[in-house]
Amino acid sequence: MVTDWSETLARIRGHSPFLTRALDRYPEVAAALATGDMDAALAVAQALGQPEDGVARSLRRRRTGIALVTAAADLSGAWGLDRVTRTLSDFADTAVEEALAAAMAERYPDAEHKGFVVLALGKHGSRELNYSSDIDPILLYDPATLPHGPREDPADAAVRIGRRMSELLTARDGDGYVFRVDLRLRPSPEATPIALPVEAAIGYYESTALGWEQAAFIRSRAAAGDMALGDYFLRQIRPFVWRRHLDFSAIDAIVDISRRIRDHYAQGQAFGPGFDLKRGRGGIREVEFFAQVHQLIHGGRDPALRSGNTRLALAALAQAGLIEPDVAARLDEAYVLFRTIEHRLQMVEDLQTHELPKSAEAMDNVSRLHGVADGDALLDLLRPQVEWVGQNYDRLSPEQDDASLSQDEALLAGQLVEMGFADPETAMARIAHWRAGKVRALRSGPSREALESLLPGLMRALATAPDPSRALNRLDDMIGRLPSAINFFKLLAARPALVALLAEILSHAPTLADALARRAELIDGLIDATAFDPPPPVEILAGQLAALEPGEDYQALLDRVRQRVGDRRFALGAQIIRGGDPLEAGRGYGRVAEAAIEALAAGTVAEFEAAHGRVPGGEIVILALGRLGGGVLTHASDLDVIFLFTGDFRAESDGRRPLGATQYFNRLAQRIVNALSVHTASGPLYEVDTRLRPSGAQGLLAVSFDSFAKYQREEAWAWEHLALTRARPIFGSAMARTALAAILTETLEKDRNINDLQREAVKMRGDIATHKPPASELDVKLVPGGLVDLEFLIHINQFRYGMAFDPDLGKALAMLVEAGHLPADLIEAHALITRYLIVSRLVSPSSTEPPEATRPLVARACGAEHWDRLLESYAKARQSIAQAWAALAAPYQEDM
Repeated sequence: MVTDWSETLARIRGHSPFLTRALDRYPEVAAALATGDMDAALAVAQALGQPEDGVARSLRRRRTGIALVTAAADLSGAWGLDRVTRTLSDFADTAVEEALAAAMAERYPDAEHKGFVVLALGKHGSRELNYSSDIDPILLYDPATLPHGPREDPADAAVRIGRRMSELLTARDGDGYVFRVDLRLRPSPEATPIALPVEAAIGYYESTALGWEQAAFIRSRAAAGDMALGDYFLRQIRPFVWRRHLDFSAIDAIVDISRRIRDHYAQGQAFGPGFDLKRGRGGIREVEFFAQVHQLIHGGRDPALRSGNTRLALAALAQAGLIEPDVAARLDEAYVLFRTIEHRLQMVEDLQTHELPKSAEAMDNVSRLHGVADGDALLDLLRPQVEWVGQNYDRLSPEQDDASLSQDEALLAGQLVEMGFADPETAMARIAHWRAGKVRALRSGPSREALESLLPGLMRALATAPDPSRALNRLDDMIGRLPSAINFFKLLAARPALVALLAEILSHAPTLADALARRAELIDGLIDATAFDPPPPVEILAGQLAALEPGEDYQALLDRVRQRVGDRRFALGAQIIRGGDPLEAGRGYGRVAEAAIEALAAGTVAEFEAAHGRVPGGEIVILALGRLGGGVLTHASDLDVIFLFTGDFRAESDGRRPLGATQYFNRLAQRIVNALSVHTASGPLYEVDTRLRPSGAQGLLAVSFDSFAKYQREEAWAWEHLALTRARPIFGSAMARTALAAILTETLEKDRNINDLQREAVKMRGDIATHKPPASELDVKLVPGGLVDLEFLIHINQFRYGMAFDPDLGKALAMLVEAGHLPADLIEAHALITRYLIVSRLVSPSSTEPPEATRPLVARACGAEHWDRLLESYAKARQSIAQAWAALAAPYQEDM
């Protein structure tokens, strides 16, 4: 098909800087496009990379050329959505295959390339890739057939192959990059190597995997490498994915994911500028999930329903009579439109974005790239589809009863108005729903009796909340997730003061409300006023967390620590909502996390030694970094840690099942990570991030002191040394901690080229700004003049002057100010922004502006008289940080 190229060219040059640069960079592709023959232009783009370029550069050039041709064919109407996504997906297969072959050839040039397979998941797996998609592979290997050196463990060989393949795909240069590679869909990604033995993976998916992982494999296939191995794996786990009997837990998992997405991306739910086309209510995810829920229900018995492709799945479901043909047609129409506009968003600057622009100018630009007049016209095009998809998806959740206004209900409505409810009908519908026993926790007579005794006081407390409707909605959500409500309601009836606090939490703190929905007994811990005292020192707190009853075992320890940590964290959050200082609460969060690590690591070491003995002269040591190293966390903070071990790596443990030191401590480290992060019957604990270890996520989980010191001397990047400014040993003997502290001191104080360090740091900050933009002006961590700028400023000056290497950021800043190296107003700026960050994680976890009713609470927590005064102080703080950062960065901006 020959198309009119001139109109498409005008739209590209007028509205897409990325595609314009590609046209200028590859004139041979531009010339082919000018003929109007898109298939011929694609052939030119596919020939851009030459063998002499090397695999990585060849792929980068082809990737940009193919993206250009595909976008041109899309914009001109020559290709439909299916051809567009298939072309991009086919290139992804080619790129992964070539990168894998190159990685294996580099290490094993004479060996047969087998025993390693790349499984494609997500949109790559269903051949529906976007212009700017990540790829989400799972890497598997067969130890029996994978090439490896004579003294090389197949596991190490597989990790090296996978790491090199990823490097070839993700590395950037003047030609751009090939793909971002996200390997976190593998089992327990925080603790497992990037490549897994195939039989171990099969065992995991047959016995341990979660419901969302079942859904993820709807869109999976072998994409590169040993295809026979990939097909074997997928055949083995097929019964896990496609179960002949209904698996409502998996279906609930998908619906719950959608609900959480709606909650988490609340700022992108309101249709209009800023709407999230992917995750917003009525967006792409809800089309995909609607199809997948029906596939999981019926696909175990009907193989024709198992397509990973969303459009094909909808058609198959309609043909089988499982969804109405008009519903399938409307979903397909909406999906094509949403994906098309999503592609327009990504064409502008090759960014992985799914949100409609917030500014009118950017909105008009995307609209005109698509070929409509302006942003309003684009919204008018999308609005009916978004609203219909959202309403259709709501059918997967139980419908609420409508409240009819009987005489009694009219009286109740009047009472609710007197209490302060501006929308009594909604409140009445909630009450009717509870009284009808439509919620699991209220199905028994005693539970409804407990509710009735509490209801008058509870509704009065909610009515006095700054946002009664928001508080009532969160209470309804919480009750809906309780297994039983009797004890919860009886406790509140006996403690009226707790009802008022509950109303505050439900009004202002979705993070705490979600925690209550998972564990209603958290409210019990607030009965005693001592719950609001600061946590004790780490040593005392660790003993309290680890205390067990006689006869309780290691599993009981995991549960007890989760319960007690949950109680402490919830109390600290409630303390902030009641008016406590967020900085003091942040230090409390830090002590609780450190005590949890001490308690669980010690218990895990003892459990591990019972099976494998001890390594003579060796012990595991945990190094904290980031906020954990600095001792001030938020409610949502991950734990950044590095695992190290002392002694000779060639030693062997002395237990009944001996292990070599490296294997011993790596397995022990993984056990500790699992102890801190896996869900038990008592719920989750912390997310653990070990990517700051030597060689990052692709290196060993635990390394020896000697290896760590050598890596820091010879191989570490500048950003790794910057990260060590906040490093602090938190687990291990006093002797080991002292030895590790000496390594840190040697690393931080060694001679270095400060000019090069500053240049690298400025570049790193620029990369962060490009790839992780702030969610809003109140994303105090990522905004220009925010916390990340201040952290870089402090760390660079620590190295510049060889001083103030204190992991506590506030203390380090104070020392630099006292020495005259930084302006004094940064101390106040740091305190204000840190306080805001801590309180915002409770009240606005998406880093957007908090609800209007919550703003006075936030202002008070940050020491301001009112919200406007807080914004003035915040603007002043950002200006101070931005000026100091600009002065430091200015000499290097031109280099960037």
